Order: sequence, then C-alpha cells, then structure tokens
Amino acid sequence: MSKARAYTNIALIKYWGKRDVAEMLPYNSSLSLTLDQFYTETSVDFVDQKEDQFFFGSEAQPVSPKVKRVLDRVRSLSGRDQAAVVKTVNHVPTSAGLASSASAFAALAVAASAAADLQLSQRELSILARHGSGSASRSIFGGFVVWHAGVDDQSSFAEPITETVDFPIAVLAILVDQGRKKVLSGAGMQASVETSPFFSAWAQTAEQAIPKMEKAIANQDIAEIGALAETNAMQMHATTLSADPPFTYFAPETLKIWEIVREIRTKGLNCYLTLDAGPNPKLICQLQDIETITNYLQNRIPDLTYTLCRPGSGAQLVAK
Repeated sequence: MSKARAYTNIALIKYWGKRDVAEMLPYNSSLSLTLDQFYTETSVDFVDQKEDQFFFGSEAQPVSPKVKRVLDRVRSLSGRDQAAVVKTVNHVPTSAGLASSASAFAALAVAASAAADLQLSQRELSILARHGSGSASRSIFGGFVVWHAGVDDQSSFAEPITETVDFPIAVLAILVDQGRKKVLSGAGMQASVETSPFFSAWAQTAEQAIPKMEKAIANQDIAEIGALAETNAMQMHATTLSADPPFTYFAPETLKIWEIVREIRTKGLNCYLTLDAGPNPKLICQLQDIETITNYLQNRIPDLTYTLCRPGSGAQLVAK
C-alpha cells in the first residue's frame, strides 16, 4: 500500500477545452500556482480480487472511468493485473471550482505508481495524472507550473517554472458556495468548444499570455501577475456566456466580490480576482496587504468565509 498527498493549484492562465478528449490534450498551454492549504490524500493497494474498489472518505463509491483510466495505465506500465483498492480523503470542497480534481488525480498518480513499484520521473507522473484530470498534471509540482499543450501523449506535460517562490504573493480563496456545480467542468468545456463563437480566439489568446505571465513571474511583479490572471479568467468565462445555450459559473456573490476587488485597487492595493469553473473567487494579493484587504471585504460582506493560501509544494509520497 502506498499513500500520497497532493495540493490544489490555481490556474493563472487557464486550461479550458480539450482538442483530444481520449488523450486529455488541451487546446492551449496553461500556467498555475500550487497552493498550500487544500489537498487530497489517497492510498492505493493492489490486491488479488476481481474488481477495483474506490472509497471516498469511508464511503464505497463506483470506480469512475477517470480513476480506472489511471489505474489501467499503471497496470499496463507495470505489467500487473491485480485490482486496486483506492481510498481518498479530500481536504477541499469537491466540484466547487477549487481544483479538487487536480489534487485528487495527482495524488492518485503518485500513490498508484508507487504501489505498483514503478520508478516514474516527474514528467512521467505529470503525464499519468493528466489522464485523470488535465489540471492534475500541474499539481505534481509546487510553486509556479506550466503545462505544455503538446501535440500527443508524451509532449503534453507540466513542468515547474520555479518551485521556490521567494516573493510575497498570496491568494485569498473565498468560499461563496460549497455546493456541487450545476455544469461540471468537462461538460462546460465541451459546450464552449462546440458552440462558443469566441472559443478559437480564447485558445489563441491564452497561449499568447503564457510568455507574458512567465516574464511577470521572473520579475516578481505581483500586479502584472494578477492583472494577467484576471483578464485571462474573464476571457475564459466569456466562452461560457457565449455558448449556446449560454451558462455561467458566476454566483451573485462572485460578481459582488469582483466589484469590491476593483474598488480595492482604487485604494492603491494590488488585488486581482480569478476563478475557475465554479463560483468561488481567488484573490491574488501581496502578503503584506492581506489584513487591509480582508478588513475591507468583511466591512462589505460581514459573513465572508476565506482561506489565506501561499505557494505550496508538489505531490509527495507520505507512506509506502
């Protein structure tokens, strides 16, 4: 039995849309920051039984096609034919746009490969995790990470830009809704790909933003990192609003917080909003401004629920 822990990441330049669903290949490259507060722990044990088993917390659940896909690849690589017992605990709300699938499948990739006695490189682990969830390819690593779109299975992988982040960037993860999304990410992506007239422009613009974000990270320019991330997030969400039929992941509270964030910037503070496929915004700030920003937010939204996150570490084996 092997057990691994992996942390969620927040995409600063987002992945949205698969050009090859079977191989989980994206239309554009993406870039993220791994966070230190939300994580998944998963154990895998290969045993002599007929079928795979999956436990979420203490509850047995059906083995999803994505979990089976990762397990089957591990069996193929290792030559094993045993079934797997997978047990996972999520320390992050599931299906709420907080990247729970990223941490979940990164942890699964590390735990399953170790349980099968595979000696995979970090790149190989990234490719394996990608087959469960595209964003999981990035959660193999800590710090700032880029996922290259690639052209085939072996060229679509993530790698770190820098895993040691030595400047005071911070992320406020604000929870406005812990409920399961009405439109899951995979379905939302496909609807945007197939029906949004803006989708091709989105993919091209996102790809062009990667070197700009890499430059901002190299310059440790939190304002530029935040501005690029906010623009990219809204461009992504424009593809959902322009789909047919249109849909959105915004909640009324999401838009209210975005309005407050723009007000905060008029006070001379660096504060920018991004969000993935869910209503829960993440604010990119300077660490030294957090108290001022949270006070401002709580004066406007007294019951605000948030978690302060800093750059986190990559996926790791915690038991073998």
